[in-house]
Amino acid sequence: MTSLLTNASAVTALQNLSATNRAMQTTQDRISTGMRVANASDNAAYWSIATTMRSDNNALSTVKDALGMGSATVDVASAALKTTADLVTQIKSKLVAALQPGIDRTKVQGEIKQLQDQIQSVADSSTFSGQNWLSVDSGADDYNATKSIVASFTRSGTDVSTGTIDVDISKIALFDADADGEGIIDKLRTANDTADVAVTDLDISDLTDSDADQTTLKDYISIVDAALTDVTTAASDLGAVKTRIGMQSDFVSNLMDAVTKGIGQLVDADMNQESTRLQALQVQQQLGVQSLSIANQSSQQILSLFRG
Repeated sequence: MTSLLTNASAVTALQNLSATNRAMQTTQDRISTGMRVANASDNAAYWSIATTMRSDNNALSTVKDALGMGSATVDVASAALKTTADLVTQIKSKLVAALQPGIDRTKVQGEIKQLQDQIQSVADSSTFSGQNWLSVDSGADDYNATKSIVASFTRSGTDVSTGTIDVDISKIALFDADADGEGIIDKLRTANDTADVAVTDLDISDLTDSDADQTTLKDYISIVDAALTDVTTAASDLGAVKTRIGMQSDFVSNLMDAVTKGIGQLVDADMNQESTRLQALQVQQQLGVQSLSIANQSSQQILSLFRG
């Protein structure tokens, strides 16, 4: 039936053309943004997953920064411990030299005192971002022997958690201002007949060549050597922590890359596919316009029925 009021062919052609235009708009949006899922309306499930993963990736970025801060703090403490080991070694050498009969021990003590003061200076200045792990006060209200470095961020369903790398600074501190505290350098030590003396308190200026004083000097050497062993152990422990921080930082970087790739798989547009689709839709659009034009012309044919 040919109707003057309803052009079924034109309606069908218009519907097809509108659908093509909508598909073309979607394809053009994907090409311009580079994303297949840019909004929740594109794919609610994928958009939700991608948004959560991006948030977690930002958290991992913060974890990486925290590991960097922790690594720098460990580096500062490690450098100070290495310097301290050198200074303690020099004190030990001075004490060995003081065993020589007739040596001016007052002058040797002057050199030792400078080394003792330098160790204190090194410990006090080993601060990074407001933290000093080598010169502490265990009696302070805010003191915590465990220093935690944020090392991981984990999601399990709706639950999230963080992991840390912990450092016990009570084992590496060189000085402890608390009366009951024991830093490696200011710790009271005992060796044979010499009791309760710290490396910072050693004084040989009054010692003579007597057998008793020679024994005291040898005990001092043993005490300094024990302190040197503790400093070396502390430096080794921090070295192990630094290695672990480095490995964890590399893992977090790789994990962030993997998460980024996963997000891309969910929401990024395949530009090869989209460009091919766009060309096909452009052809469909041209054909749709032609089809609508032909359908509209059919109404003009009704006029010929009324011509004489």
